[in-house]
Amino acid sequence: MLPQLSLDNQLCFRLYTASRLITQAYHPFLSEIGLTYPQYLVMMVLWERDAQPVNDIAKRLYLETNTVTPLLKRMEAEGFVKRGRSSADARQVIVSLTEKGRALEQKAASIPVCMGSAIACDSLTPETVPALFATLDDVIATLAGSDR
Repeated sequence: MLPQLSLDNQLCFRLYTASRLITQAYHPFLSEIGLTYPQYLVMMVLWERDAQPVNDIAKRLYLETNTVTPLLKRMEAEGFVKRGRSSADARQVIVSLTEKGRALEQKAASIPVCMGSAIACDSLTPETVPALFATLDDVIATLAGSDR
């Protein structure tokens, strides 16, 4: 076997597995407040800044609008967000939080701390997290640079 094809030598496998397991760890916390992980990401974007175009939300999440649109439709049906046309450009759909969506922010406030406890390990500490963020941000910027 070629060593470069060994699963143990693949960064992508580690990133994929970590992502999948982290998403799985979020599930009990998010199900308590009625959100899926992708919905939680959208809500965080809107909690940072309400009333955003679909394109901006998609860009912030590194997703295509055709991936985000069905997600937003489900979130609207559940009463978390509302969608409407921009007064400046009728082609643009603006997504805003509803009162229910705004209230959810307080319910979600403890999730990051809970997740910090869930994924705490010897090599992931408050001191090492900034370096990990910087490395992952660099990887993301490099990979996204080809299509952004």
